[in-house]
Amino acid sequence: MHPSESPLPTLNKLGLGTFTFDGVDAAAVAQTWIGAFSAACQVDSVQDILDLFVESSFASPPLSQSSPSPNVVLSDEPSVYWRDVLALTWDFRTFESTPAIRQFLKDRLRLTEVRNVKINTTDKGAFPVLQRPYPDIVWIQALFKFETKVGYCSGVVRLLPTKQGDGIRWKAHCIFTNLEDLKGFPEQIGHLRNQDSDHGTWEGIRNQERQFVDKDPLVLVIGGGQSGLDVAARLKSLGITSLVVEKNEHIGDNWRNRYDALCLHDPVWYDHLPYIPFPPNWPVYTPAKKLANWLEHYAEAMELNVWTSSTVTKATQDSTTGYWEVTVQTNSDIAKIRTRIFNVKHLIFALGFSGGRGYVPHYPGMDVFKGQVLHSLQHDKATDHLGKKVVVIGSCTSGHDISVDYANHDVDVTMFQRSSTYIMSTKRGLRLTLEDFYSEDGPSTDIGDRLVASYPNLLNVGISYRLTKKIAEADAELLDALEKRGFRLGWGFKDAGFLMSAWARAGGYYLDVGGSQYIIDGRIKLKNDSQISSFTEKGLLFENGSELPADVIIFCTGLGNARDGIRDICGDIVADNCSPVWGMDAEGELNGCWRDMGFRGLWYMMGAQSLLLYLTQLLNPHQETLHCIKAMEENVFDGVRYSRSK
Repeated sequence: MHPSESPLPTLNKLGLGTFTFDGVDAAAVAQTWIGAFSAACQVDSVQDILDLFVESSFASPPLSQSSPSPNVVLSDEPSVYWRDVLALTWDFRTFESTPAIRQFLKDRLRLTEVRNVKINTTDKGAFPVLQRPYPDIVWIQALFKFETKVGYCSGVVRLLPTKQGDGIRWKAHCIFTNLEDLKGFPEQIGHLRNQDSDHGTWEGIRNQERQFVDKDPLVLVIGGGQSGLDVAARLKSLGITSLVVEKNEHIGDNWRNRYDALCLHDPVWYDHLPYIPFPPNWPVYTPAKKLANWLEHYAEAMELNVWTSSTVTKATQDSTTGYWEVTVQTNSDIAKIRTRIFNVKHLIFALGFSGGRGYVPHYPGMDVFKGQVLHSLQHDKATDHLGKKVVVIGSCTSGHDISVDYANHDVDVTMFQRSSTYIMSTKRGLRLTLEDFYSEDGPSTDIGDRLVASYPNLLNVGISYRLTKKIAEADAELLDALEKRGFRLGWGFKDAGFLMSAWARAGGYYLDVGGSQYIIDGRIKLKNDSQISSFTEKGLLFENGSELPADVIIFCTGLGNARDGIRDICGDIVADNCSPVWGMDAEGELNGCWRDMGFRGLWYMMGAQSLLLYLTQLLNPHQETLHCIKAMEENVFDGVRYSRSK
């Protein structure tokens, strides 16, 4: 067994390797279990709840470890998990093992008052089902709804067969609980939308709302990309005033001004913004400039308060009140003055993974190179370099996209591969990865989000390891051809493919939409037999003594530390003492994003598209976190997060 597979609840671990499951009534099993769970929650009985779960003392090694350790003790028992997003913890937490879940329930069950647990059989894709993702794994999946003292919540549970005499008893292996809405503070949508007719006052009211002439917003959002707009739309529906500050001249320019060949590699079903989904004729893979136009339309249609051509230059926190004093320089036609100072309760960074910066490694001799050096963020189009020799440093998404664009314009282009890269085709790999959650005939997007989020990353590493092997079999012809060409293939974080690599590194892979064939055919040249020693006047010198001439060198080497954007605006003290942004903690939860940053009212929010074409596997977390902000403003939040000890 590979170490990454250790958490998987195989039938052999359950002592049921030869058992057959024909005729199992999944709905009846799920209804019985949820009925018992509801009864246990009603009386706040920790032990009664634990009796409904598989018992396990196994705890995985921290996912912060970058590779499988040969000394990992493999488990001979199935693990047990409880993942919670705000519903019971006001945080993002994953509890693994019976002792961990017992302590969590002792601390939080009575305080949160879990009540009125009911099975969900009405939403598309929610009906209980017996699943066999692999021949040696069987579970029943069911969705449910419940209430706590402060909110309406949803959940997902997976039940394993366990031996009981001559038969079996189904017990929970993995449960997910999630805050959906606050009691008494629903989103102002549907039946709660504005019911009044308007005869000539809308434009004046709208202009006054977005100018903030004599008032401050409660929330200021830095960045008007998809994450910033998502945040603003949800805040608006919750009745919380916000202002989005965007440095570009137009909303969407963060995509519109990227290289011409840029196109999303994740499918349309995964990328909807709240309240206005893409139309049904929208292409599966969205060109960047088309997305840019959609974002601009979205901001206008949702009546979001946005100042473009504006920059936040400084933000400091009042140690007494906790408010943030934010200085904005603006050339927006909406603003009445060019320098404005706001005092806001919440400051949200929505600058994407990079914090607005690209990462360029330093090499000796860069100052003597007589050609042009660019980062992919600065690259525009291949026709800028017709007749030139181009070297692209990097072999992930941007490296492939840009190299293909050059090859299509007959530009001499060489890709320098610094390290091994995970390759997966979108045609076969994405279908195997997402078809059960996001597809034309799949569940609703909301249900798909919850199903994906219900897999803790501590468990997901094992599932992803097996999925990676399955995808490799489907992509065998492609991968064999790349290896023959000399391309160095990798298998991602803990040998578990791109999903885990996205969480751990936000990179290290390419979802192939055709670029791999260019390498196989030699249309994109490949260099990877030695590391770069230095730049020269005419190109690159490598450690093995070889040289590569170049007129243009483009770094497709990823993005900088997200905290750099915080440092630029809030200073070193805040940047050095706030939580990391991205990467996984010991429980497999993301650091920083959508969570408490260590400073009151400071947030960093990113969403699916802002991973720069990388898929996320978490339900849209903006909604849940913004309910947390709303809870703070309405004095519903008690001020206590049940957070992991550092």
